[in-house]
Amino acid sequence: MKKFRNIPAIAVAVLMLAACGGTGAADDGGSSAAVTGESSSVQSDNSHRVARDGAQMQTTDKSKSTRVLNGGTKIRMHFGDTVIPGRLNDSSAAKQLISMLPYTVHMSRFSHDFCGVMDKPLTDYTQDEVHYGWLNGDIDFAQDADYFTVLFQDEERSEQFGDQINLGVVDGDLSAIANLEGSYDVRIELA
Repeated sequence: MKKFRNIPAIAVAVLMLAACGGTGAADDGGSSAAVTGESSSVQSDNSHRVARDGAQMQTTDKSKSTRVLNGGTKIRMHFGDTVIPGRLNDSSAAKQLISMLPYTVHMSRFSHDFCGVMDKPLTDYTQDEVHYGWLNGDIDFAQDADYFTVLFQDEERSEQFGDQINLGVVDGDLSAIANLEGSYDVRIELA
């Protein structure tokens, strides 16, 4: 009987590790539209909305965010001594985050992102804003577990993960965040 006592603790640990590395539904095996242009207004042939649907994109410079965001609100994210510049879009959820700034969230490095649970989760969004996957450089809120996440790689495999709401993008070279390791109390502030 004693060996079963640790199962709940192990289950919670596994869920936490799997969650920030990507959240949402399992891959349904559906095909997806190829990204070759500057923007995409065609929804993928999956039955759900994906990050690239309607997004303005650049695909030539892999060191930069794939999503192109014109305008928006400039922010700085402090990962210890490293400052990552970003830009938040004009969505309701991003405006809610802006109203909370400065805001600090504890974030940890996972395979393709830095992610942390928001103690004041975002609630101001519509289901039309929720999608599967991300584009490299996206700043997202994952509504299924209240995650604030900065995604820097693996966009080509991301559509298996749902419940994402795009808030904005990283401005600058993605290697600045991709080269970081560990966990940080990340301060997000207006630039």
